[in-house]
Amino acid sequence: MADVNDRSRFARLNSIKLTAQVREHIGGHEVLEEGEFAGGAALLHGREAWVLVAENPERGLGGALAWAVRHDARALHLVADSGTGVLARRAAGFSLPILVWQVDGRTLHAAAPEALPKPVHLPEDHAEFRPVIIAAGAEPMVEHGVLAGEVWGLEVCRVVEDPSTGAVRLEVGVGVHDREAFLMLHGDRPPAEALAEVVRTVAEYRRAGGTGHPLNRLAQERALRARLVAEPGLIGATEVKAVEPPSPRTNLKDPVPCSALAVIDGREVVVVCSVGVDLDVVPYAVDARAAMGVTPCLVVLPRRDAIDLQRRLGALADPPIDLMAID
Repeated sequence: MADVNDRSRFARLNSIKLTAQVREHIGGHEVLEEGEFAGGAALLHGREAWVLVAENPERGLGGALAWAVRHDARALHLVADSGTGVLARRAAGFSLPILVWQVDGRTLHAAAPEALPKPVHLPEDHAEFRPVIIAAGAEPMVEHGVLAGEVWGLEVCRVVEDPSTGAVRLEVGVGVHDREAFLMLHGDRPPAEALAEVVRTVAEYRRAGGTGHPLNRLAQERALRARLVAEPGLIGATEVKAVEPPSPRTNLKDPVPCSALAVIDGREVVVVCSVGVDLDVVPYAVDARAAMGVTPCLVVLPRRDAIDLQRRLGALADPPIDLMAID
């Protein structure tokens, strides 16, 4: 009951906050229609939607846009305390007018779009571990200057640099905590030998149609991408290759879409893989195609997760982004 009351209090405080900010911004006492928005607050001012994203703001554009679409708004004002540079950059990729506002007390300032991260090259001494990763049976993956090894989309190793000594080493494990534990328990074991064993263990569970084992529940969108790489014909492609995301991932636990580049009907197409009903997949796709400089874009997701609202958001992207559901 306490959690329910806390959430209700949080929602009410956000609603009061947004109402005060909007009234301060537009002036006067015009009618504002309050609505419900998970993780923040929302209201209508005439035909314009105002949405406050209070939780995980950088991934809040999709949900805010969905609220505006459901309420037949002609414009969206998105308000946040942080992450507004990313939101403004993604907002520019839609045909619906979207203004992003940075909160400063009760004052709102128009947010400036933040540039995409600049490419980071893989250091040569890190690249030397690529043959070790391949020999152990993992797939090498470079993202924003970091070399890792994956098994069906799940990271099982990473090349790191010791912050104290500067020594470069290959750490084995699923995620930073697992790598640290593995290093403490098996620090004297050759990395190639340890990695080969981990690859065999993960591969036993990490496969399409596998069981509900914990290893199969992590990074499911990357497992979907690995499946497309192995079977490009599932989306009518002749080739699919994994590419780095537009921004670095913060961790392996939280689900986030991932990117690929496919060749379909002889042309390059950006492919974004998602699992679960993620309303922010289309804003992510806007970023992904901008980062790759390729306009055609396709969001691929399991059929159970495809909903009409995502298609409507894809249609609002400029140019539109298609969705494809697969079994």
